[in-house]
Amino acid sequence: MRRADPQSPVSFVTNVARLPQKGLPLVIEADARQRVALAEEHELLSVERYRAELLVAPWKRHGVKVSGRVEADITQACIVTLDPVEAHIDEAIDALFLQEESKLGRQGFDGGGEILLDAEGPDSPETFSGDTIDVGALAEQFFGLAIDPYPRKQGASLEAAGDAEPVENEFQQKLRSLLGKS
Repeated sequence: MRRADPQSPVSFVTNVARLPQKGLPLVIEADARQRVALAEEHELLSVERYRAELLVAPWKRHGVKVSGRVEADITQACIVTLDPVEAHIDEAIDALFLQEESKLGRQGFDGGGEILLDAEGPDSPETFSGDTIDVGALAEQFFGLAIDPYPRKQGASLEAAGDAEPVENEFQQKLRSLLGKS
């Protein structure tokens, strides 16, 4: 179930107005309450460990680059047996942010007002306003993308029905008799 409050359980708002040239290293280690909230948010049985190591650095004139890793140990329900399935997440984080007011943010990256995207290339920068970025929410997004949407316990498999006749339910039988089909 999704929260009505859009704030991430591991929210970490960072002031990016005056970043050191070498960048600002940050570590986000989720406590027990935050891990429970992450598990609920991502429909997991549990989150045993969650840690994001980030470097928030200036990029070009008014941009910010966030890089690092998010690691977590999670338990999901097997899609076949519903038994617990343990998984380890180790996902690289690499994102660019541009001030909404910046020329690049207004005109696009090639100066012609168009932004060309390469499916194999890096993601396009996101825009932000003000002096802060929620790098915790960014790390959670990468965490969410790394979760296996179809976890399976080792050895569990879905048996294909093959050519077996579908079983009619009572409603389908009555409808067929009313329509006079056999």
